Amino acid sequence: MALDVLSHSPVYVVGAAETMLGKVPDQTELSMIALAAREALDEAGLRISDIDGVFCTELGPASSVQVAEYLGIEPRFVDSSDHGGGQYEAFINHAIQAIATEVCQVALVCYASRQRSDRSRSTDMATYMPGLSLTKQFESPIGLPMPIGHFALVAARHMHLYGTTGEQLAEVAVAARKWAQLNPKAWQREPLTIGDVLKSPLLCTPLHKLDCCLITDGGGCLILTGASRARNAAKRPIRILGASESAGTFHMWQAADITRWPGQHSGPQAFAMAGITHGDVDVFEPYDAFTINVLIQLEDLGFCPRGESGRFVENGRLAPGGALPAMTSGGGLSYNHPGLFGIMPLIESVRQLRHEAGARQVENAKIAVAHGAGGMFWIGATTVLARE
Repeated sequence: MALDVLSHSPVYVVGAAETMLGKVPDQTELSMIALAAREALDEAGLRISDIDGVFCTELGPASSVQVAEYLGIEPRFVDSSDHGGGQYEAFINHAIQAIATEVCQVALVCYASRQRSDRSRSTDMATYMPGLSLTKQFESPIGLPMPIGHFALVAARHMHLYGTTGEQLAEVAVAARKWAQLNPKAWQREPLTIGDVLKSPLLCTPLHKLDCCLITDGGGCLILTGASRARNAAKRPIRILGASESAGTFHMWQAADITRWPGQHSGPQAFAMAGITHGDVDVFEPYDAFTINVLIQLEDLGFCPRGESGRFVENGRLAPGGALPAMTSGGGLSYNHPGLFGIMPLIESVRQLRHEAGARQVENAKIAVAHGAGGMFWIGATTVLARE
C-alpha cells in the first residue's frame, strides 16, 4: 500500500528542529516540543494552526493528545503508538500514509525528554515498564538489568557466533565521537580511541561504559506534508522515498535468534520501496544506543553479510572520510540520547540532505537511510530520504 501511495502522492519533510539538548532544567517536555515545533514550522512556511496530524509516543512524558492541547489545536488525526525509540521511524510510515490518503495534510512528529534532569532512567524492567508480568517472572528475577543486560547478551552471542571483538565494537564508538567533534551541539566531544573504550568501566559483560549511549535531555520535531504545500516551504523539502516497519518479539526469551532483529524485514522493504541499492546510500543514521546495535543494524539492513559487521566497521569505515558515513551527528553515543533517540537520526538525515550540516557535512549527500530499533528489538523501522 505504502509503495503505491508514495509513487502517486509524494510526501516531504519540510521542517526539522531539535529541542534544547543536554540538560534542560528550566523547561517542561511540552514547552520543549512547542519551541522546536515553532522552529520547524518556520522552515516549512507553515503555522501551528496548519497542523492537523500529531504523532508523539505515549511512552514518553507527553502523548500526541497532550501535545495538541498544549499547542492549542484540535487535530484530525493523532497517533501515540509506543514501541520504543524506533517508533519515530515507524511514525514516518504512518504519517506518509495519513497524508497521502488525505486523513491529514500537515503532520507534526515530535518528542522531548528530560531524563537527565529528572534522573528518571531505571535499570529495573518492572519499573521501566510496569505491568509486564512475564518479564517480572522470567527476566527480572535473574537480575537482567534494563536495557543494558539485553544488549550485552546480544553482544556476547554475536561474539560467540562470529568472533566479533571488543575492538570492533569500540570502532563504532570512536566513529561516533569523531563525528561529534565536528558537531558543536554534541554532548561529548573529547578525543576517543579504541583503547579508551576498552579501558572504560565494564558495566555489563562485554559492554564497557563507552559502548553505551549518553543519558541526556532532548528531542525534536519534524513537519511532514504533501507536494502542494511543500512547494512553499522556506527551506528545501526532503522527499521520503521509502518507509517500512516490522515487529519482533516483545520478550527476549521468545526470540529465535537474538542477533537478528526486525530490521531484517523493514530494511529490505524500505529499500525496495525507494528503488535504491546499498551503493546509493550516502549517509546511514542508525539507532546507536549501544555499539552492538550498529553492528546488528548493518547486517539486518544488508550493508554487509550476516556475522561480518565487526570486520566491516574496522579502519574507520563509519567515521568521517569513511566509505559509509554513519552517526554523522555523533549519534546516541556522543551527540545526545534523550530516552527515545529515534527522532534524532531523522533530523540529522534532513540536515545532511539539505547540505546544512556544517563541518560534518557529507559531500554531495543525496540519499540518507535512518533506522530505528525500538525497545529490546521489539520493532525495526526504516526510512529512506532523498534530496531532489
